[in-house]
Amino acid sequence: MARFFHWLFPHPLLTVLLVCVWIILQNEFSAGMAVFGLILAIIIPRITAAFWPERPGGVHAGKMISYGVMVLWDIMVANIQVAWIVLTVPNSKLKPAWITIPLDLRQPEAITVLAGTITLTPGTVSADLSESGHYLLVHILHTDDPEGERDAIKTRYEARLKEIFK
Repeated sequence: MARFFHWLFPHPLLTVLLVCVWIILQNEFSAGMAVFGLILAIIIPRITAAFWPERPGGVHAGKMISYGVMVLWDIMVANIQVAWIVLTVPNSKLKPAWITIPLDLRQPEAITVLAGTITLTPGTVSADLSESGHYLLVHILHTDDPEGERDAIKTRYEARLKEIFK
């Protein structure tokens, strides 16, 4: 029975997410649309299961929620900081920087979340991941201390992601 369940739902959270998104996209709830959404949510992960050789395991959901709240807060604060920089710092005084962040993370999902977090935060962009997956290249709009920015990213984001993706 467990084997059949695993075969039918190779990614159960993805199935639930797809059903929810399908129902939301329909703009009105009906039993037929919910059943059709469930059928799609079973078929899509089943078809794409071959492209997911390893499922992420050991993700701590509670810590992921607190991480998400922290990132949302950081995005709001960074929006204000970038607006202040754009309005007050002349282009000739901007100090952009490229920094290389050595990664302790090894799971592709965790590295993707880190790179996405950096890119979503105004003023920073993840530009490249080394072939080995051990270094992330990041561009910063304006900084006086590139090493401090690197250390802040490692302690604020990467350390938390290491706890989430065990």
